[in-house]
Amino acid sequence: MALRKLWNGTLEMKNNQKDTSPLITVAMPIYNAGEYLVEAVNSIIAQTYTNWELFVIDDGSTDNAIDTIKSIKDARITILKDGLNKGLAARLNQAIDLAKGQYFARMDQDDISRPERFKMQLDALEADLSLDLVAARTLTINSKNKIVGNLPSALTHQQICAKPWHGFYMPHPTWMGRLVWFKKYKYKIPQSYYSEDCELLLRSYETSKFACLPEILFEYRVRDKINWKNQLKARRAVLKLQTSHFYKQGQYLSIVLSSIVFTLRVTLDFFKVVKQLFK
Repeated sequence: MALRKLWNGTLEMKNNQKDTSPLITVAMPIYNAGEYLVEAVNSIIAQTYTNWELFVIDDGSTDNAIDTIKSIKDARITILKDGLNKGLAARLNQAIDLAKGQYFARMDQDDISRPERFKMQLDALEADLSLDLVAARTLTINSKNKIVGNLPSALTHQQICAKPWHGFYMPHPTWMGRLVWFKKYKYKIPQSYYSEDCELLLRSYETSKFACLPEILFEYRVRDKINWKNQLKARRAVLKLQTSHFYKQGQYLSIVLSSIVFTLRVTLDFFKVVKQLFK
């Protein structure tokens, strides 16, 4: 009887410890987040699944936007600020190192996670133990929170990875995956220009399993005016990553296909610039 009481007490202690430990670690690196930060943080607080921790990591901002969330009293939120500008990849790796959860989720400073996002992604990961990373279908919104479109998506690993030279349709801010997977691959430092997610997926897709949920669980904010020079720089960075990866793999046809996709996308960008000029 004494042994049973001791055993039951041990189980109760373990269960209590489990209940107080976050299952999901959420990383939100920010840089000059502006007016949308509070809404982004509140969308995490509004999640129907509540066993999470959130790291808001300031990457050397100059706009003091981080001060707007200091009044939010939630013990699950940790604000980190060291005054340095290290880049998104470095800050994500910082959060990975600090994470206490079994799962690691991304969030951007100006987007909105719908309330069921965490629960549905967690359900998918726990239902399929071979799954490493889950994204979600995503709407696009403008500065006034008006829905203006959606981001392309593919659902299964086979569909997502069928044309690596064309890219991976897994919106980066929607990712949730196993922490052990993020620790294994981590983000590359120094990061490629606005393409750290592409680099990670290229490096890992052949030995991983991805999925994207069919439900719309995220709202991605797009700017009213696109910086086309930055857009071109980002497209060049992706092409450079793809060319390097496929060359090492001896996949020379994929290099050609990547170049064709790059040319088509830049051409479409040019026509959008012209159209914008005549508005």
